[in-house]
Amino acid sequence: MKIWLDGGLRDADAARVSVLDHGLTVGDGIFETVKTVEGRTFALTRHLARLARSARGLGLPEPDLDEVRRACAAVLEANPLPLGRLRITYTGGLSPLGSDRGDRGATLVVALGEAQRRPDSTAVVTVPWTRNERGALSGLKTTSYAENVVALARARERGASEALFPNTVGRLCEGTGSNVFVVLDGEIHTPPVASGCLAGITRELAVEWTGAKETDLPMDVLDRADEVFLTSTLRDVQGVHRVDGRELPGAPGPVTAKAMRAFDERAADDLDP
Repeated sequence: MKIWLDGGLRDADAARVSVLDHGLTVGDGIFETVKTVEGRTFALTRHLARLARSARGLGLPEPDLDEVRRACAAVLEANPLPLGRLRITYTGGLSPLGSDRGDRGATLVVALGEAQRRPDSTAVVTVPWTRNERGALSGLKTTSYAENVVALARARERGASEALFPNTVGRLCEGTGSNVFVVLDGEIHTPPVASGCLAGITRELAVEWTGAKETDLPMDVLDRADEVFLTSTLRDVQGVHRVDGRELPGAPGPVTAKAMRAFDERAADDLDP
């Protein structure tokens, strides 16, 4: 397996990042996960625009997006896969042991892993921990993912593949690595970015392609929604057949199934929408 590290391809087993890299010591980094199909990226332009936004939000120097594109192309050429998870990681680089950044420049890593198509539906749980919609990292895709690790472990313990968070005012926010949509009386709704959720690329496309409404939603909407579905880079659009102890028989329901078809058709027509 070949990865890109700071300017060139390396054997994954031999690639080295300093143990003093700020991404490791304090989680000072950002990332993007991009779906690849037969060696071609999906929605790369949107992902790179968000990478740049996250860098600005975190105060990192803006990445050279031309270099990132070259890195992605090189990694994909070196590692042919039918369906892949392309991970772009960009950190504060070699720094002192503390929150202050060093002056040695950022670290860029691009790596590829094999992926499998997700099932059409899944189970989710809600968790008691909150997203801080007013926090410094709100809306940024950073490498500070420990909260997600803990919440996803809780979900796995309960036979689910995702955990859903409220925000600090008790509104529905997002999953550990997904956005959430609900169907009410035939209409699709999803929490607004102001809720503290990540502005997901698949979420953005699903809103554009299905006409979903951005709506401030209470957590108990999950107890009464006709249908629930998730979106993410590798899930695309995925139905939910159980929320905590509530079963949603027949998932994916008709509105979700229509959204899934619309997404698949539009994505197949344009790999960089």
